[in-house]
Amino acid sequence: MITVPAPAGPGAFVHPALFYRDLAEYLSGVGGFVRAALAADEPVLVAVPGPRLDALRESLGTGGGAGITWTDMTELGRNPGRVLAALQEFADRHVGRAARIVGEPIWPGRSPAEVLEATRHEALVNTAFTGRPATVLCPYDVVGLAPDVVSDARRTHPTSIERGRALPSPAYAGAAALSADLDRPLPEPAGPVARLPYSHGGLAEVREYAEEWARGTALTPARRGDLIMAISEAAANSLAHGGGKGTLRLWTVAGAASGVVAEINDGGLLADPLAGRRRPSLTSADGGRGLWMIHQLCDLVEVRATEHGFTLRLHVATR
Repeated sequence: MITVPAPAGPGAFVHPALFYRDLAEYLSGVGGFVRAALAADEPVLVAVPGPRLDALRESLGTGGGAGITWTDMTELGRNPGRVLAALQEFADRHVGRAARIVGEPIWPGRSPAEVLEATRHEALVNTAFTGRPATVLCPYDVVGLAPDVVSDARRTHPTSIERGRALPSPAYAGAAALSADLDRPLPEPAGPVARLPYSHGGLAEVREYAEEWARGTALTPARRGDLIMAISEAAANSLAHGGGKGTLRLWTVAGAASGVVAEINDGGLLADPLAGRRRPSLTSADGGRGLWMIHQLCDLVEVRATEHGFTLRLHVATR
């Protein structure tokens, strides 16, 4: 059984990547981690893709499931921007106890855009959990995932667990060092693009333009409503924090990932990289509420924050 490093003291946080090659290694590593947490009477959240969830349940047996919160990551993490808040909220429900979390936000079959945003999530975990007594174990399928994805995992996790050994990761870069690298250029759309520049006083025009355009797509009325609300929040953020102006672009995507994409680009900066990824306080005066809502409404949110400006790509699926 693999021994996962535990927090070393009050407020300590451990974030290891578990690199596995087959189901046996997976069940040994993740199952051992869960059993150790249960033996120590620590709260456990297991958020992994459905098939792995079923295998873990079976391996732990009927008695082993007591005290575990199970979550299908294909649902929770469809938009990777929603995952961090769920992990934090689980830890916050157990104040004074060291939370144990298994989070697998990247699995074979995810699109490159989803993988990149999930990698951003992994980098931000290290910042978000600073000062929290917790361990977040992240399994990676080194056979099914592309080599560059596995390489990025070594850079986002301070500790690597492989072939039964847990060691400090020499490739770990830290959240700040990773930020620029993850803001890679977004690919240009393959088909026709609708475009609308806007400025102060133009929020109603943005909404009307987006509504009219969206009626010609395959989105259901409910999903059209989600898209329009997300666009409105993004454009309002542009007007308030992005220099008072921006550009909206809209296009459709065909194929397996069929859906609608809305892109908002402005001259703003992202002062807090965790904005939108943690639930905003009802009493706090700081920002983040608009980005939070956007993450809840969309199936994927791509974020790019560079010296040239701020870009949000909002994806809403038609399936």
